[in-house]
Amino acid sequence: MARRRAVLATVLATTSAIVLTACGGGSAPSGPVTSLRVLDYYNNEPDKTVYAQMLDACGQQNGVTIEREAVPGSSLIAKVLQQASSKTLPDVLMLDNPDLQQIATTGALAPVSDFGLAPTGYAPGVVSAATYEGKVYGLQPVTNTIGLFYNKDILAQAGVQPPTTWDELKTAAQKLTSGNRYGIAFTATADYEGTWQFLPFMWTAGGDEKDIATPQTAEALQLWVDLVNSGSASKSVVTWGQADVNEQFMAGNAAMMINGPWQFPVLAKDPALKYAVVPIPGPQAGATPVAPLGGETWTIPRTGNPDRQAKAAKIVECLNTEANQLALATKRSTVPTKSALVSQLVAQQPDMAAFSSAVQTARARTGELGAEWPKAATRIYTAVQNALTGGAAPLAALQQAQNG
Repeated sequence: MARRRAVLATVLATTSAIVLTACGGGSAPSGPVTSLRVLDYYNNEPDKTVYAQMLDACGQQNGVTIEREAVPGSSLIAKVLQQASSKTLPDVLMLDNPDLQQIATTGALAPVSDFGLAPTGYAPGVVSAATYEGKVYGLQPVTNTIGLFYNKDILAQAGVQPPTTWDELKTAAQKLTSGNRYGIAFTATADYEGTWQFLPFMWTAGGDEKDIATPQTAEALQLWVDLVNSGSASKSVVTWGQADVNEQFMAGNAAMMINGPWQFPVLAKDPALKYAVVPIPGPQAGATPVAPLGGETWTIPRTGNPDRQAKAAKIVECLNTEANQLALATKRSTVPTKSALVSQLVAQQPDMAAFSSAVQTARARTGELGAEWPKAATRIYTAVQNALTGGAAPLAALQQAQNG
């Protein structure tokens, strides 16, 4: 899930001034609002159709036609910045939640409180992700995180229980490693996806992105190094994306994997595969897991037309009703952001129990550093790669990345 932000860090600094001047005085015509422009990156199925239907229904409820544009995720931010400079921002804009604060810094977004909206009852991490300088700039209907998948048959044959601590994880992974099969697979790529997968280990151990060169983060990184060096995890984890990890799991080349619920539709293609999901193990028994929050938030750009903005707010509100949160969650294997809805989801989809539980204590990646998060994410995955490839011991790798 930690993707789509490589363009942002290099482009944003040079375009902030343009965005600020572009947002305040739009030239949109006055009069009745009969249509709204929506921009998102749900351009693949099933999300493309799920959101098309949801947006159209919300438009009909509010008397407008939805003119939707879905672009590849890697191009969304560049398009948003270009639209801001040309005063052609959409009326409703979806953003990957770690990108929201960086776009909010430009002045391109209106606080949802301007339209009487508030994230009442939402999971704390979700609210944090949408908050910039004390104001909430978006509402996120569903979220996701990662957990530990395991092959039921393989663990049963080996007499292994799903691990709950790091020691148990290392022991289980070693026992499950046999022939061409690794005990565990995870993603340690040199990108945001690699950082995303390392965060539950770092955060649950007490590590912090403000300074990654600490004994707590080094302990988490040592765990990954030990798994690879012992042969319990493949050296290829430094190049495997989350889809690659899922392929290894489905092929029986990994007994366990770290991944997210977006893999459920792919896993369902093999009805013979029996698996379950538990929370990612912590450094000791009883540790509260702290995982990162994924998912997208819906925002209201400053288009310069109050009537259009007010109508856009109705669409954002509609996407976030309890009924629509549950509908999106069940159709997309995600978790509703309103905590009171979680039990209803789990009753319908028991496989979501581990993820739903983790969301309640999960953190926003931008919660501490805000718009500076991408720099920290880069330091983290740089250190992980350095340690896993033998370039430096965990603490030294973290120190080099922190000071680099």
